[in-house]
Amino acid sequence: MSNLEFVIVTGTSGAGKSGAINALEDLGFYCVDNMPPTLISKFAELCMQSSGSISRVAIVADSRGGEFFHGILHELDTLHALGVNSKILFLDAADHVLAHRYKETRRRHPLTQDRNLSIADAISMERVMLEPLRQRADYTIDTTNLSAAQLRERINTIFLEDKSGALFVSCMSFGFKYGAPTEADLVFDVRCFVNPFYIPELKHLTGLQKEVRDFVLGSEATQGFLKRLFDLIDYLLPLYVSEGKSQLVIGIGCTGGKHRSVAIAEALYRHLEENGVQVAVNHRDINKA
Repeated sequence: MSNLEFVIVTGTSGAGKSGAINALEDLGFYCVDNMPPTLISKFAELCMQSSGSISRVAIVADSRGGEFFHGILHELDTLHALGVNSKILFLDAADHVLAHRYKETRRRHPLTQDRNLSIADAISMERVMLEPLRQRADYTIDTTNLSAAQLRERINTIFLEDKSGALFVSCMSFGFKYGAPTEADLVFDVRCFVNPFYIPELKHLTGLQKEVRDFVLGSEATQGFLKRLFDLIDYLLPLYVSEGKSQLVIGIGCTGGKHRSVAIAEALYRHLEENGVQVAVNHRDINKA
């Protein structure tokens, strides 16, 4: 197996691939945007012959590759045969968000260049084209509700350190009122617990603060849930590892994503960290009104 770390950034047009590649470049990756997919394995071979001067590479390959894009699955198999440690980072967003981003930037969708397609039809066609890659992705990030800074934080969390092939777990709190995260592998609804929002002295605080944390975690019901949650996750993690999964996203959702979900996601994060799991926590909706 080569020591070259090779990341393929792909996904729907408008989902934030440019922001992702910029973040990876800041982490020390040698980055190439819009590489024709048929050149991927040749480029990897050149990097492997660089005598270690290039050890971390990130390329963007997507539907802009046109007819060449269909060869990307063969290239992925070739990388594996070469012994390249390749990972796929797939970025996506909801259709209405992608359409809105194109409307804001006034840029043309790559699939509308030579076709008389609407943005909606282009997005739909691109999803069909990208589905095999989504299925093979090692890391998936839904940018629907992420700011540019939050996307950079997610990229940093995944790639800042060498994970040595270990399973990386992301604990994400969120508010159901803003939509459940589509990239979550497991979702737990904690709206059944008493909501601090309706307690005047806690309403304007968050689950990161002691008063809310003690209120949420101090109840017998929450403690019973946490015990069962920890047991379930501890049981599942080795099974995911044995299946070769690289990333596991655990979503913890309450109504607004500020109180209960935050406190419980933090509790799960601490439990996993104490048990030596590669884990990070992020609170998607904590700053929303």
